[in-house]
Amino acid sequence: MQVKTSLILSEELLNAIAQQAGEQKNLSEFIESAVWAFISHNIRSEQENRDLEIINNRADRLNEEAEDVLAYQVELRR
Repeated sequence: MQVKTSLILSEELLNAIAQQAGEQKNLSEFIESAVWAFISHNIRSEQENRDLEIINNRADRLNEEAEDVLAYQVELRR
């Protein structure tokens, strides 16, 4: 559902939007698309930061597991 709203934007920003949007979309579609892209980017960044935090919190254990696995490797003859 769409809701009519009003925004106050600088003329410079409106000109940049018009230039980027070209004839592909109207102003409302372009701004909605840009805001959704921004929100999606932020959500992905937050997820990546949480994943990185989990990995960092478990790094010592993961490194120990990796060293254990590497200890089972056999040297290959050439």
